[in-house]
Amino acid sequence: MSPTNRRAFVMTVIGGGTALAASRVAAQAAAPVLSETDPQAVALGYKADNTKVDKAKYPQHAATQMCSGCNFFQGKPTDAMAPCQLFAGKQVAGKGWCSAWAKKAA
Repeated sequence: MSPTNRRAFVMTVIGGGTALAASRVAAQAAAPVLSETDPQAVALGYKADNTKVDKAKYPQHAATQMCSGCNFFQGKPTDAMAPCQLFAGKQVAGKGWCSAWAKKAA
C-alpha cells in the first residue's frame, strides 16, 4: 500500500468513526423522556425524583440509590438524563429511581 493510499484509508476510517459517534449522541438526545405513568415505569415503581419514592411500598429503597449510580444507566454519573437499558428508547432522570436499581460496578 502506498503512503497516499494509507493516508486516504486512515482519513476515511477517522471520518467514519466521528460520524458514527455524532449520530449516537444525536440519537440519545432525541430519545423521549420516560414518563412516570408509562406502564413499565409504573410496574417498576420509577420516580424521576428518588426523594418521592414510596418508602412503605419499596422498603429496600435508600436515598443514595439514584439512576445515575445504577448498572442499567447508560450515561455518565453527572448526566441529568440518559438512556436506561430497562426502558429501551427512553431516557431516565439521573436523580430517579426504580425497583430494579442495581449498583454500578466500580
